[in-house]
Amino acid sequence: MRKRNSSEDRGTTGSLLDSDPDLKQRPDREAPEPAERAPQGPGGEMGKPFKRLGLGAKLKRLMFWLLVIYVSIPFIVKLCPSIQAKIVFLNFVRMPFFIDLKRPQDQGLNHTHNFYLQPESGVNIGVWHTVPDQRWRDAQGKHGDWYDATLSSAHSAILYLHGNAGTRGGDHRVQLYKVLSSSGYHVLTFDYRGWGDSDGSASEGLMTSDALFVYDWLKRRLDAKTPLYIWGHSLGTGVATNLVRRLCERGSPPDALILESPFTNIREEARSHPFSMVYRYLPGFDWFFLDAITANNIHFASDENVNHISCPLLILHAEDDSVVPFHLGKKLYSVASQSQSLSGHKVQFVPFPPTLNYKHKFIYRSPELPTILSDFLGHQQTDDSA
Repeated sequence: MRKRNSSEDRGTTGSLLDSDPDLKQRPDREAPEPAERAPQGPGGEMGKPFKRLGLGAKLKRLMFWLLVIYVSIPFIVKLCPSIQAKIVFLNFVRMPFFIDLKRPQDQGLNHTHNFYLQPESGVNIGVWHTVPDQRWRDAQGKHGDWYDATLSSAHSAILYLHGNAGTRGGDHRVQLYKVLSSSGYHVLTFDYRGWGDSDGSASEGLMTSDALFVYDWLKRRLDAKTPLYIWGHSLGTGVATNLVRRLCERGSPPDALILESPFTNIREEARSHPFSMVYRYLPGFDWFFLDAITANNIHFASDENVNHISCPLLILHAEDDSVVPFHLGKKLYSVASQSQSLSGHKVQFVPFPPTLNYKHKFIYRSPELPTILSDFLGHQQTDDSA
């Protein structure tokens, strides 16, 4: 009985659907049709083409934003030229991190005294004085007065002007202090204002005036006959030529100037720097980037300064230097060798082949460096005494 009724109901339902087309098209009455199968790959996985399409879209989006950033940076630099100054100085990069500049002994300089000078009221700059290595035993436990007194000895002194980024405690700088100290020199170095633990903010003019202040401070403590040399590295070579030009113009040149990895001027260096590679051939590169440097009154025109310098000049440059390309150091030497103001003074260029792998900041590793210095400076001392 029940079975018969069921079959009748089904027949009735079927006849109703057949007779009423509206009932067939009701969504809730539609029988689900089997879904179409997505194409399967060789591994039987579904949806592979859609995944590849999604990855391609992501790459396009990434490339679009990279292009936006690439195009935006020149305009940002042009509108905010102070950004370019920070890139030139990099004084906010204080590597190595977490070192105490008040404790040079932590960097292996156990014959070095840390102290502070005031080039102007309320501004302190941090200074290190490393005595000649022969006196390291005597230096243990000594304080500022003892270090000052050693400057009256017969040992020559070198004022070292470091480059951008980092501090006076940078490793390659510390290693050079050790080489110079072991060669019998007093080494004075400091952080320009805005660098390390020195007060103030950075500018080319203030870097030069700080260097002049420390030079005069040191000169007053040396014996009148004790040679005083100036050594600049990288950006510090620009400071060094600024300083020596001032000293020569006032009639008191140093005994010699040593430039390690120098450039001609900041515009040529910025154009040659690896960071500029992605924009170097962009139309308007000079207008966007180099003019922004000039707008900050940053020049470091060593190629102009050497025409106003009258003291012996030694240039050291590694051929595999990628930060300050070798050809800029060679070009500066060419200008200096033709300078009228340097006529009669020794001008020497010492290249280091790429096989030595000294690059931008490892010339201190050269076992020949002490001999190069003694030959150059010793020859000059002989000329002076003649």
